Amino acid sequence: MRRTTRNAVVALFFFLVVPAVIVLDRQFGDCLRKPIERASSASPDRQKYHGRAFTVREVIDGDTLDIDISDGDSPYTRIRLLGVDTPETKHPTIGKMYYGPEAADFSAQTAFGRRVTILLDTIGDERDRYGRLLAYVVVPDGRVLNEELIRHGFGYAYLSFPHSGSARYETLMDHAIQSQTGLWSGAARDDLPKWLRQKRPDLLR
Repeated sequence: MRRTTRNAVVALFFFLVVPAVIVLDRQFGDCLRKPIERASSASPDRQKYHGRAFTVREVIDGDTLDIDISDGDSPYTRIRLLGVDTPETKHPTIGKMYYGPEAADFSAQTAFGRRVTILLDTIGDERDRYGRLLAYVVVPDGRVLNEELIRHGFGYAYLSFPHSGSARYETLMDHAIQSQTGLWSGAARDDLPKWLRQKRPDLLR
């Protein structure tokens, strides 16, 4: 290549291409950089679980289940459904609560043995104090198990810990209460967990 031609190409690069790149970066750079930054800064749990599908190998109770991927020394990962609390079935001190078996049966019928998608939130912790993964569980037909439990009156919107769907989940619970769906058709105030009676002193008065 002649020196004059090469010089012309270099000049064209600096006067046209470089300014164009700078303009594009200013306009669209954030759209490209932010996903890259999120991916590079993602926690090990987010990289391992978020948006991925696993099979539910066991349902512990209405709001707790195991999926078929190892977690540390355990051959499975225990999931605590985010944003919902269901009545206890196996608590060492509380024992079996009103509507606990029904909630566990609903989760088993909806998710057991099925391939579900795990979604982690962007608010709050990814694990609870027991080391369980806090997640939304999407079943094959697209429903979110967390929401379905509240919608059909098998559980309560968990108001103690905020998450992205907090307001929507409380609205779902209010609708279930108004329509007396599931446990709300026969529960007494004493059947509610202590935390809910404290957070919502208006319920079942």
